[in-house]
Amino acid sequence: MDAIELLKHDHRVVEQLFRDYHAAASGPQRRAVVETLVRELSRHTTVEELMVYPLAREVLPDAEQVIDDHLAEHITAEKTLLALDRLGEDDTRESELVARLRQEIEEHLREEEGELMPMLRDAVSQRELDELGRLLVRAKRTAPTRPHPNAPVEPPALAFAGPVAAAYDRLRDRLQGRPST
Repeated sequence: MDAIELLKHDHRVVEQLFRDYHAAASGPQRRAVVETLVRELSRHTTVEELMVYPLAREVLPDAEQVIDDHLAEHITAEKTLLALDRLGEDDTRESELVARLRQEIEEHLREEEGELMPMLRDAVSQRELDELGRLLVRAKRTAPTRPHPNAPVEPPALAFAGPVAAAYDRLRDRLQGRPST
């Protein structure tokens, strides 16, 4: 799967998780969906920041503002994710935060899929997109599983901070009994 198709697949998974949240029959089920949203969005945003946006900056010199806007949207969503991650089970603010996150994410996905991804597809060869897709799959396996809105969002600082955050996240996940996939 090429990088753009892989990212779009991630987007569809997140959209389904929002639907799963609203269909959940109990507080513990909703909390499990929230934990999955936190993990999937944290991994996704990290690999975009580490690998996709730097490539876009390189091959799309006229897209600086678009990329900066996407990075700002990531930070906003990560702050909401962090608030969700810190909630206890049955916290009354959960639904409100999930609704806010859904709005932030839906807007971001529309812009990314409608603007950035088509420009990237036009600027990069299919072979390069295929290779980037393989690299993204590998990177997601070791990416942080929790939000870190105050961490660097661009290489090279992100390349140093990401593995430390990921190791810490995985330790926390294990201690708290969170699933790893």
